Amino acid sequence: MKNIETERKFLVNRGAWERLQKPEGEAYVQGYLCIDDQKSIRVRIAGNRGILTIKGRTEGFSRSEFEYLIPVDEAREMLSLYANGLIEKTRYKVCHGKDLWEVDEFYGNNGGLLLAEIELRGEKEEFEKPEWVAMEVTEDHRYYNSYLSRHPFAFWPNKKPGK
Repeated sequence: MKNIETERKFLVNRGAWERLQKPEGEAYVQGYLCIDDQKSIRVRIAGNRGILTIKGRTEGFSRSEFEYLIPVDEAREMLSLYANGLIEKTRYKVCHGKDLWEVDEFYGNNGGLLLAEIELRGEKEEFEKPEWVAMEVTEDHRYYNSYLSRHPFAFWPNKKPGK
């Protein structure tokens, strides 16, 4: 299957991140139409683009992923009619060495959360972590957007990383 996403997630050191000269970010709003143990179906508005994404169950650091552009007005309508617990964030794309990192700064009920992701070609691919990348949380399901949409960061009893 060629539609595989291999991704690692990390908390971001806010102090080190704030010292960077960051590129301009893009506003994202997204919500989930379906979340269960086997899949998630997400609608996202990224800037002026609507995107429908279907992701399979995570195995290791990988999962199937299918993404489709949809009209932004239809994305807005789907979010309004069918999604609960919207995720609001700004996404920054930062090159470090040969890699592209995506850093999400969350707002609303997930405000205060700052996460970095790197998409890899395979689970064994090596990469260099920037100084602003802190603890890895790839295997902590709480840091996945699908979880955050139902259990916002603001309401976590203990906001320290871990399971």
